[in-house]
Amino acid sequence: MTARVLDGKQLAQTMRVEIAAAVAARTAAGKRPPGLAVVLIGDNKASAAYVRNKQKGCAEVGMGSWLHHLPVHTSESHLLALLDTLNTDPAVHGILVQLPLPPQIREDAVIHAVGPRKDVDAFHPENVGLLAAGFPRFVPCTPHGVVHLLRRNDVPLAGREVVVVGRSNIVGKPLALLMMQKATTANPAGCDATVTVAHTRTPDLAAVCRRADVLVAAVGRAGLITPDMVKSGAAVVDVGTNPGAAGKLVGDVDPAVAGVAGALSPVPGGVGPMTITMLLANTLRAAELLDG
Repeated sequence: MTARVLDGKQLAQTMRVEIAAAVAARTAAGKRPPGLAVVLIGDNKASAAYVRNKQKGCAEVGMGSWLHHLPVHTSESHLLALLDTLNTDPAVHGILVQLPLPPQIREDAVIHAVGPRKDVDAFHPENVGLLAAGFPRFVPCTPHGVVHLLRRNDVPLAGREVVVVGRSNIVGKPLALLMMQKATTANPAGCDATVTVAHTRTPDLAAVCRRADVLVAAVGRAGLITPDMVKSGAAVVDVGTNPGAAGKLVGDVDPAVAGVAGALSPVPGGVGPMTITMLLANTLRAAELLDG
């Protein structure tokens, strides 16, 4: 068996065309184009690359974007003052503070400081609570990207057994919520699946993973998921991005899993492009909520 490729790069391009059409319709109606403000602190090369990709995505779909690049020694009070300004700027619909932050700045203070109606990462406690209750204002970008990657490739989810390996606030927890929740008008991303959340401390992780019709690896440990851990024909989504040989990115899933799985997302080119695309979708939604 050779797994079918869940091509996030191709799907992301398709969805960006859809988003661009919606943005063009807004501007044609005389409304302000959606705008995303990104704050980058310091000179982390990986963070800078992520930010460039986000700005490129905004340009592709006709959105405004602004980069606030601050020095690594920036104080927390200075950053919070900038966020307060962005919260009240009518041209800015979405605010994203690129992680990681330098040690003098508390991550929780920044998460609380971004206005929840402009929190397109969906990290603010208000948005986390709305998601948990089944009425999300914004759906977290990477989990939403995983759901679209599976659905638009016709991978069945309702009633299926899904195992999420990873319990982070950014991916594992919100993805488990989406997978277990009922699909409704307020929450179309709900998947009606039966969900198990596992992690590296789970006893006999391999046995848990082998139960999955859909297996999502989001731990950050290269090659954690091996072929013996995958049910024959299962769909496997690799969310991991880890440094490999010669600077290449590798996932949490051993490439040999392609010989067992029915479908497999690649790294790179799988979930990564979808994450940025869902950020654009959230920025469009923020504009619709703020400006109509």
